[in-house]
Amino acid sequence: MRAVKLAFIGGGNMARSLVGGLLANGVSPADITVAEPDASRREALRRRYEVAVTDDNAAAAGDADVVILATKPQVLEEAIAAAGHARAGTLYLSVAAGIRVDDIRRWLGGEAAIVRAMPNTPALLGCGAAALYANPAVDAGQRELAEGIMRAAGTVVWVPKEDDLDPVTALSGSGPAYFFMLIETMIRTGVELGLEPAAAALLAEETALGAARMALESEEDVTALRRRVTSPGGTTEAALEAMTAARVPEGIAAGIRAAAARSAELARQFGSDEE
Repeated sequence: MRAVKLAFIGGGNMARSLVGGLLANGVSPADITVAEPDASRREALRRRYEVAVTDDNAAAAGDADVVILATKPQVLEEAIAAAGHARAGTLYLSVAAGIRVDDIRRWLGGEAAIVRAMPNTPALLGCGAAALYANPAVDAGQRELAEGIMRAAGTVVWVPKEDDLDPVTALSGSGPAYFFMLIETMIRTGVELGLEPAAAALLAEETALGAARMALESEEDVTALRRRVTSPGGTTEAALEAMTAARVPEGIAAGIRAAAARSAELARQFGSDEE
């Protein structure tokens, strides 16, 4: 990624994961400023990453090439107001869940190059998955910049429509919790069947990790992988038949659909269609 001035509005978990990833990828601390209202969090950022910190959003955004909007969605409008109006040539990259581009543009007070990103919590470990949407004002160089920033925390995919970010939120944004529930259930059941809790936890967690790596690294799709490990008349087949009878797949699908609907609902709640 070429050298640019980066300003983070908000210094929470996602900002820290991106800052850490960017520094690990060779970005200079001198090119990063973080605006954060909490004094103790500012000091922690300064000590850990040696970046510039401030409580003044406008000062942070003033000469930035990219302004990363990393606040909670319910305070984003206020944070943008404090940062000042949109500036020509500046890219605004929002990782605030659910807030639509039109609302961000309106709060910025004019036309602006805006990319919305929907990351997930594994970004804190550098193995996140994020989907990005760019409005028409974003040029090719700015798309490359946005992708480079988000790749500092994991994998990136682009979506062609902003509405696609609602199913993205449901699939990967909320997705870690689905796997935590599965692992939690596997551990609990293993203990009920007689395993020591520590052994059950290690086996379930490593199995989840191994299955994910197989899915990522295999040339076969996950349906083929599932079939390959399901021997006729064996234990895996018995387990999957019981889960299917209990409508586990339908329950997971219903949860993903509910999350997508809630994502759209939150966008309406925190934003507005008014011009």
